[in-house]
Amino acid sequence: MLPLLPELLLPPALLFCTLTVLGGASAASHYNCNSPLVSALPHSSFQSSSQSSASYAAFYAKLNRREGAGGWSPMMMDHNPWLQVDLREQMEVMAVATQGRYDSWDWVSSYLLLYSDTGRIWKQYRHEDGLERFVGNVNSESVVQNKLSHPVKTRFLRFVPLDWNPSGYMGLRVEVFGCSYKSYVADFDGRSSLLYRFNQKSMSTVKDVISLRFKSHQAEGVLLHGEGQRGDYITLELHRGRLDLYLNLDDNRPRFSSRRVPVTVGSLLDDQHWHSVHIERFNKQVNLTVDSHTQHFQTKGEGHSLEVDYELSFGGIPLPGKPGTFLRKNFLGCMENLYYNGNNIIDLAKRRKPQIHSVGNVTFSCSPPQLVACTFLSSTSSVLSLPSAVPATWEFSVHFQFRTWNPEGLLLSVQLNPSPQKLELQISNSWLRLTLHSAGRQRSEVSAGRRVSDGLWHSVSLSSRSLQISLTVDGEPSSKIELWDQVESKGSFYFGGCPPMDCQAPSFQGCMQLISINNQLLNLTHVQQGLLGNYNELQFDTCNMKDRCLPNLCEHGARCSQTWSSFSCDCSGTGYSGATCHNSIYEPSCEAYKLSGSSSGFYFIDPDGSGPLGPTQVYCNMTEKKVWTVLAHNNTTPIKVQNSSPLKPHVMKFSYNASAEQLRAIITGSDQCQQEVVYNCRKSRLFNTKDGSPLSWWLDREGERRSYWGGFLPGVQQCSCSLEENCMDMNYFCNCDADRDSWTNDTGFLSYKDHLPVSQIVIGDTNRTGSEALYHVGPLRCYGDNSIWNAASFYQESSYLYFPTLQAELASDISFYFKTSSPSGVFLENQGLKDFIRLELSSPLVVTFSFDVGNGPAVLSVKSHLPLNDRQWHYVRAERNVKEASLQVDQLPLRFLEAPADGHLRLQLSSQLFVGGTASQQRGFLGCIRSLTVNGANFDLEERAKMTPGVSSGCPGYCSGSSSLCHNRGRCIEKSNGYICDCSQSAYGGATCNQEVSVSFDKESSVTYTFQEPFSVMQNRSSHATSVSTDSRAREDVAFSFVTSQKPAMLLTISTFSQQYIAVILTRNGSLQIWYHLQTDMSPDMFSPVLSNLADGRLHRIRIHRVGKNLYVQIDQDIHRKYTLSSDAELILIRSLTLGKVIRMENLDEEVMKAASKGFTGCLSSVQFNHVAPLKAALTNRGSSLINIRGPLVQSNCGALAESTSHTFQDQAAKDNEEHGGNTQKDLAVIAGVVTAVVFIAVCALAVISRLLYQQRRAQRSSGMKEEHRHGTYTDYRTELHLHSSVRDSVKEYYI
Repeated sequence: MLPLLPELLLPPALLFCTLTVLGGASAASHYNCNSPLVSALPHSSFQSSSQSSASYAAFYAKLNRREGAGGWSPMMMDHNPWLQVDLREQMEVMAVATQGRYDSWDWVSSYLLLYSDTGRIWKQYRHEDGLERFVGNVNSESVVQNKLSHPVKTRFLRFVPLDWNPSGYMGLRVEVFGCSYKSYVADFDGRSSLLYRFNQKSMSTVKDVISLRFKSHQAEGVLLHGEGQRGDYITLELHRGRLDLYLNLDDNRPRFSSRRVPVTVGSLLDDQHWHSVHIERFNKQVNLTVDSHTQHFQTKGEGHSLEVDYELSFGGIPLPGKPGTFLRKNFLGCMENLYYNGNNIIDLAKRRKPQIHSVGNVTFSCSPPQLVACTFLSSTSSVLSLPSAVPATWEFSVHFQFRTWNPEGLLLSVQLNPSPQKLELQISNSWLRLTLHSAGRQRSEVSAGRRVSDGLWHSVSLSSRSLQISLTVDGEPSSKIELWDQVESKGSFYFGGCPPMDCQAPSFQGCMQLISINNQLLNLTHVQQGLLGNYNELQFDTCNMKDRCLPNLCEHGARCSQTWSSFSCDCSGTGYSGATCHNSIYEPSCEAYKLSGSSSGFYFIDPDGSGPLGPTQVYCNMTEKKVWTVLAHNNTTPIKVQNSSPLKPHVMKFSYNASAEQLRAIITGSDQCQQEVVYNCRKSRLFNTKDGSPLSWWLDREGERRSYWGGFLPGVQQCSCSLEENCMDMNYFCNCDADRDSWTNDTGFLSYKDHLPVSQIVIGDTNRTGSEALYHVGPLRCYGDNSIWNAASFYQESSYLYFPTLQAELASDISFYFKTSSPSGVFLENQGLKDFIRLELSSPLVVTFSFDVGNGPAVLSVKSHLPLNDRQWHYVRAERNVKEASLQVDQLPLRFLEAPADGHLRLQLSSQLFVGGTASQQRGFLGCIRSLTVNGANFDLEERAKMTPGVSSGCPGYCSGSSSLCHNRGRCIEKSNGYICDCSQSAYGGATCNQEVSVSFDKESSVTYTFQEPFSVMQNRSSHATSVSTDSRAREDVAFSFVTSQKPAMLLTISTFSQQYIAVILTRNGSLQIWYHLQTDMSPDMFSPVLSNLADGRLHRIRIHRVGKNLYVQIDQDIHRKYTLSSDAELILIRSLTLGKVIRMENLDEEVMKAASKGFTGCLSSVQFNHVAPLKAALTNRGSSLINIRGPLVQSNCGALAESTSHTFQDQAAKDNEEHGGNTQKDLAVIAGVVTAVVFIAVCALAVISRLLYQQRRAQRSSGMKEEHRHGTYTDYRTELHLHSSVRDSVKEYYI
């Protein structure tokens, strides 16, 4: 055992890691565990399912041997062949090797490996990434060795051939490599335990190492327990087939209070196979490892040592003073090699050492397993038919145990006399349902149990007696079906399925054991040998279940659920979406929200996208030319300070609505950040001390002391007045250092990004007579997103940028923009030994995403109907995770490719990431790439381009800068002599897509927009393999503004051909209601985000965004409110969108019908649904068959006018949101009053002028729209009508 290194030499964390690594190295290096184990075995160690003849016997299957026929081959009629090797004792197996039959065409090309320590119950070996297959041979002589990713300790091995030479047959010779394994075993019978007693009253340790192996068929039981009087405890317990560790240091809360939260590791640990446990603790840091899964955590409590009184108990928790009585369920099974801090507990017990006390009957050899299971492999064809033993007259009974993950499946089917009657027991929605089918389609049903698809063993008893059929599950009270006549079973009992041509329900997928019919336990070995019953798609002697949620491959804390063959992730409440909850549903910055058409308000931003940080709420101020991100803190009001001194200073800490990592990401990703510090002083100095040390200072985000004040450079003890040379006393560098009796101030902005934000302020000079200070620290304000326009130009085909290897083993997403005139080129590539990932423009119309994780190359392509090498910006996003891959190009439908069910998971890359080219310097990309983001991390293309030949920083062109030339989702189009804005995807008009498109409605007015299938979507659907599917994830994005005084009122309705609808209405009291009716057999969902009256004659902006079940609503500048729908169904075959009065009102709720009949009187402005702008379409395409206009519809500037009347109030609100109640002074109030009055007069004048011009412009409106169209205000919107309706809505828009 290694000596404990002195704590003073290393910090605790490093000391812990050092001990762990050194200990592991010592254990691994004391022997070479790679010896051949099969070559010296006797003939009796070999068994097989069958053999072709005596010369093909199993004992001839030794590597490189030529005796007999040169290896083992089974009979041609053997449908479940296997070769078994008995190593004679427990061995540690490191590798296996195979060879074909000597000098023949017989070899095995792939196989499964099973292992067992008894030869009765088997477990299938799985590689680290979950794969089960082993690669075999390609000829009869070469040896193929497979190293085990995790060694196994076993006695028996079974090779199960899967594939073999199609031109020959199965032939096998094998070898196993490993070494002997020393085993100390103790068997616990559920009423026994071992007590390890200390030499003193209590044992206090700062470091503990506990290791053991165990096996059990029980899902509950205590493995280890110790406790101390001061509140310390440690408990290791099997619970529901998982391992729970309770560990607490120095905490006096009750030991078994409801607040005890365990750390849980492992799953399906009650499978009667060995599982290893290793616990390492140093102070509060703990590693808990079960098999190959490790949890790292910190202990609860205040202490750093574990203090246990008297003893540690293994196998149970005995009650003091009552021998044989236990507080919790005891462990039933075997433990092996049980070590506590270097002490071999089982060895001490065997040698009857005095420090070990045995309670109950503990023996030192493992009892043979009593339960042998079989596995039903297929959900369509697995079945086990068994004859019934002769019962007493008119009675029968069936008992069995099962475990599964599937919520549906048929467990049992049997025909009954008198005919025609049939009894079926099936799992339905995770409940057990017993159904008696009688003549004339009559049936009787009862249900029992709940959540039986939880992976645990459940016992079922079914019996017919005395005009009743009873069903009992897990010993709970029986459920009964009453009979008119007595019944008896007829023919065979079908388990897991039913007779051919007689099945409606899916077959059972899972495991069964202890099957008995009419109280006679059936021997499954006889079934396997063909001596009893029949079966199909079954695996015997093993419960081959797999927990697909271990490890949890759902990201960002999402909940994992599973069936037998797959898993799914519940992303609710995480802020992420996608198959593994990888994609953030929020924009990464306020700049991105502005470019997608949003206005000022509170938003959640996710600064690292799909990275680990998570979203945080900020205020986005978009009222200025710059878009400001504002993060407030907890102390927003001015704070008065008196009686503080350098020895007892005033200290104020600032906490922000974001973690330190989130703050760092926001600041790093911004172009510039600043924080205002206002320091009003009277006889309160900042510096001015004889030794030069500051009297007041502030701490940066890392907790470092900073003594420079607003506006000055770091490291210089000066204030902004010194920089501006306007200090009131030029002998000092700060106004406050003049130390005057009158009030003065030092105010400025801190703008050095690496030091922001202010985390603490310390004031130390207000303890003199008449001395005081009043300070205020403003919110953190940042603007710009330095990743959006970070670009590089590639002008040589052999040039590229290189970056570190992608960290993309289990999941990765890549997004960027490109523009080019070249017909093809590789955007990026990263290779491994065999694996690779590549994104390329494979032709002028096609973007291709290809990769290989070990399952063979996978290819996803998106074909555009228009050329992509048109020198305009195009957006690409590719994602690959363990469930699927996806590719999106611009706003074309998202393409998907599902991952194989049990294929390789990990993408193993080793080379550098090449951007704009390949390692071979061929097929390089020519053009511009910008805003490259991988897994939420932004790549600095510009900086890397500065040092790379053939590549330059930035990208030429009008549409390549950070200035927003086109607004509100408008797309910037390069022209030879300038640019134009494509506003076809925007609800706004004008040359730069920033003009409100508003229409005045009266109560009879309505606009109905009819949807149709776009050509581009049909083309993509028809041109891809069936394994590739379009996006079926339900999502909508609705935005519009309105002004009205009418209530109730119908604002917007969306209806489908499948009777679904979405409605947004104002109720009788003017409050907003949002209705979603997605499931026609269920009641609609209704939400009222605000109860205040919105029919107040003022402009209101509504944004509604849905992803699956999550609904996000924003009203004006309020924060996004989140609601949960009852269904995540998508809108199927959208029929129309109606603004105003609805004529067709079938299937609408009564409240919605009332609003629909009243219509809408007022102004609707800038209406957007996904990528459709129906209001603008109505104005520009009045003759289109897709547009139906009823009643008077008048284009007006009501939206812009209403917005202008409230604009000054919004500006003031934005300032209030930033400052959160800053220091208001009288002169500011006077100025604000004057400004308000001037603006009000200007607005009134504008209203009068608008009214005078209104009549003159009304007759010219139609021609005016055409003139605006000719000048590029709108691009050809008729084209957009053919491209929009089924285009997948995406949060990511053109950032132009």
